[in-house]
Amino acid sequence: MINFNGNILEDTTCISIHNRGFAYGDAVFETIKVSNGKILFWEDHYFRLMASMRIMRMAIPMSFTMELLDTQIKDLLKVNGFESGNVRVKLIVFRDEGGLYLPKENTVGYTISTKPLDNDVFEFNVSDYEVDLFKDYYVAPTLLSTLKTNNKAINVVGSIFANENKLDNCLLLNTNKNVVEALNGNLFLVKGNIIKTPPLSDGCLKGIMRAQIIRLVEKLSDYELQEVAISPFELQKADELFVTNVITGIQSITKYRKKHFVNDVAKLLIEKLNIVVRLA
Repeated sequence: MINFNGNILEDTTCISIHNRGFAYGDAVFETIKVSNGKILFWEDHYFRLMASMRIMRMAIPMSFTMELLDTQIKDLLKVNGFESGNVRVKLIVFRDEGGLYLPKENTVGYTISTKPLDNDVFEFNVSDYEVDLFKDYYVAPTLLSTLKTNNKAINVVGSIFANENKLDNCLLLNTNKNVVEALNGNLFLVKGNIIKTPPLSDGCLKGIMRAQIIRLVEKLSDYELQEVAISPFELQKADELFVTNVITGIQSITKYRKKHFVNDVAKLLIEKLNIVVRLA
């Protein structure tokens, strides 16, 4: 079952071919992790969604409160038998159909869907994880590139490139040729006691897990966090690289070209992240 505009319906429900999310990518979305029936980082997700809708000039309904959406997600989890389960939730908000590039209205509709996950906590993956740069296309460093929208062509093409080249992931560059992020998450680089991550002004996604990791790093007395541009030349000089997103948590990169990396900081952070999850 899915939630379509507040109504719980069969997941075979058809969306119109004139849906603007389908026709023009005129939609924003949140991918949310539920652990043992508990929605993780819900407040951060909600406020990012509201900010994204404002940037996209969508009309936010007065009823679109954090409490309403929280209830609708939990109602859907219950109907699907995931009331106390581990689930990936996808909440998509699209502008109502009508118009061409210029919409007739700024009102919105939405869908909520669920998919079960295996684990309640974030597990540390110790297997090999190789990446390289994807240089066919570049991210334009604007406010729009920080949003989770349905315009993900570079991520799709980059994922195909990674698969064709037997890579686990690729790192994206912006038009200034700085490293921005991975195909499926934000990037962190460790060199000595400095932990770097690209700033939002470089065009990286305003990631929910990125924010959690920044908060954790700022509490570590032995490390200094820097939100600064990362040059491709820094990658092979780094001690450690890792990718973050809300489903995986932290994914250590073990190899970039000929350089192999350790995973000490990533291990430390995922332990602290799981403590936050258990105490939430």
